Amino acid sequence: MSSTTDHALDPQTNETGTEAATAWFGNERVAEADKARRVHDVFAKVASRYDLMNDFMSGGLHRLWKSSLIDTLNPRPGMHLLDVAGGTGDIAFRFLKGAKGEGHVTILDINDHMLAVGRDRAEKQGLVGRIDWTCGDAQSLPLPDRTVDAYSIAFGIRNVTKIPLALAEAHRVLKFGGRFLCLEFCPHLAVPFFDRLYARYSDAVIPRLGGLVAKDEPSYRYLVESIRRFPAPETFAQMMRDAGFETVTHRLMSGGVCALHSGWKL
Repeated sequence: MSSTTDHALDPQTNETGTEAATAWFGNERVAEADKARRVHDVFAKVASRYDLMNDFMSGGLHRLWKSSLIDTLNPRPGMHLLDVAGGTGDIAFRFLKGAKGEGHVTILDINDHMLAVGRDRAEKQGLVGRIDWTCGDAQSLPLPDRTVDAYSIAFGIRNVTKIPLALAEAHRVLKFGGRFLCLEFCPHLAVPFFDRLYARYSDAVIPRLGGLVAKDEPSYRYLVESIRRFPAPETFAQMMRDAGFETVTHRLMSGGVCALHSGWKL
């Protein structure tokens, strides 16, 4: 499987003889305009078992990674968090607990099926009224400038068609002094030997688990491929700087399986 992290949109000739932009959908080149629909279809299929599959794939580590994001954010009462691609509510629920129930979250997700799962979970936890649920695109946020205190996105930005545009939108909606936190898988582990083992696990086990647990092997093969296409942490850090973020850092977790990226709007 290819390990390239090239995110350039390669022009291809369409039926009219003009150039049409394309984007990576896993290891497949698709029309740029078609990627969002395909990503939507993937998560529509896996929404009902998404969190269960995360437990299977990570051995439960995703819960620790998400808690680390919240610890780094250090929620305070009155803080307004925008959580993007957070439809099932994992980050939002942790944030509200950290803010002692006195914060507010706007969850934005491109997939209405994921949002439906999150709404059901929020109702069971008695969090109705503390969360706004919005179906929308990270590349065109339906929020005014300088609206939120913090922006989080966990394992979602690699599915965005134009990552630089999503980063620019994140910077736009943050207040001055606001913080951007992104939790995302790394294309390679930091330890070479374990890198090879992890690659074999990703290729052979995760899609099969997707077939057994979520009844959808192709979607989980796409998720593995999308991780391989994501930029290395240092490259993504530069993309954040290019979007205007300052004091940009990243911290590798679990041997480099994922990284927590941080930046400030100053």
